[in-house]
Amino acid sequence: MNALGTIDRPSGHGPTKQDPMNDSTSYTTADARPEEAGSLQNRNRKMQLMPETLSRTRMLDHMREAESERMVRRVLNARRMQKKADRASKRARRALAMAVMQ
Repeated sequence: MNALGTIDRPSGHGPTKQDPMNDSTSYTTADARPEEAGSLQNRNRKMQLMPETLSRTRMLDHMREAESERMVRRVLNARRMQKKADRASKRARRALAMAVMQ
């Protein structure tokens, strides 16, 4: 079924239901009634900004993920350095004990 009109302003099926001021199937905010113009303009603006909003959300997710990965790396690096420091401390104590014993 091919119905003329748009979601906001569907055209009727008979000649009495059609808008005589608007013969075309497409219209802009200038063709809309004054009370509808603001809502159409806002809807159009939202639709145009959707890709930007989606990409901004995606970038925020990537940034959060990268930050959490950095935190994981820091924790792992700190644990590694702690183990290394513990081994060095044990070696130093063992060497001191050996030096005192002789």
